Amino acid sequence: MKSLSLLALLSSALIAHAADLPFTQVPAEFAGQFSPGKSPLVFNDGTPIKHAEDWPKRRAEILMDWHATMGAWPAVIDKPKIEVLETTQREGGITQRKVRVEIAPGQTGDGYLLLPGNEGKRPAVFVPYYDPETSAGLSEKPLRDFAWQLARRGFVTLSIGSPGGDARKPVLSAGAKCQPLSYLGYISANMWQALASLPEVDAQRIGIVGHSYGGKWSLFGSCLWDKYACAVWSDPGIVFDETRGSINYQEPWYLGLDPALTRKPGLVSAESPRTGPYKTLIEQGHDLQELHALMAPRPFLVSGGAEDPPKRWVALNHAIAVNQLLGTTSRVAMTNREKHDPNEESNEQIYRFFEYWLKP
Repeated sequence: MKSLSLLALLSSALIAHAADLPFTQVPAEFAGQFSPGKSPLVFNDGTPIKHAEDWPKRRAEILMDWHATMGAWPAVIDKPKIEVLETTQREGGITQRKVRVEIAPGQTGDGYLLLPGNEGKRPAVFVPYYDPETSAGLSEKPLRDFAWQLARRGFVTLSIGSPGGDARKPVLSAGAKCQPLSYLGYISANMWQALASLPEVDAQRIGIVGHSYGGKWSLFGSCLWDKYACAVWSDPGIVFDETRGSINYQEPWYLGLDPALTRKPGLVSAESPRTGPYKTLIEQGHDLQELHALMAPRPFLVSGGAEDPPKRWVALNHAIAVNQLLGTTSRVAMTNREKHDPNEESNEQIYRFFEYWLKP
């Protein structure tokens, strides 16, 4: 479970107004409906959870099941090394440091650390994506510059890209035995450690956000590492949905890595069957609502697009039920847009979410 200090933060006077938050109200057509698959509120032996004091045991059971299937993490690094390669000044008094950060034992990744000019310890956000330049606002890709826009709002941000540089051929550190998507969650844990070690950062106010591939990364990172105070997942596909080509958890670069068989990329079919731990998870009735539940009572926002339309509330209702058991409300939010790509409105909702939950 989370540290007492984080629980205290989430129970502060600010949170007393959480009922006024927008985007946390389940539409009437999805109220009371729950997606299929294992319930987070039922133990593996079939015993239902009725009391808040039972949740830590069930939470540990979910974590154990998923790590056992996906493969165990290497040890999380206490204080990852950060080497500053170059320092420049950007508009608004923001200091940009190009950095080489220790993402795993014996493995580094280049990225950008953006430091706003405001005084004192600041909230921070980790922003994973295919490449760090996009997140830092140094590329031509519009509306994906989350790290830059958050830095302009007073957040310290750290952006990195795919380990090894190719999302479809991720490079895992020597000795790592977990699935690539779980490994991205492991990197997220190390990047929390890296941010928390900075004198400019308040370790109790660190969030994570990513879009699409980065959305899957931020989902697994925040759910599997409970020190993130809050999270935003931008249209990653928050459930296993084999009808959608972009919700491709079955691929070997996510959860389908199998030493005995490499599947042909694409939708699951007789010619391209499920493989690896993904196959096991499906056969055993697991789905991502179990991971969503691990966020409770931490708040999260699904910035939904084409892959996460309003019908995804039936999956999110599981996490809402866990929060209700714990005596908390308005911790699960979803916004919706028609297309997969972020737009100005959806991004503004993301930034305001972080301002609400991470700024004092």
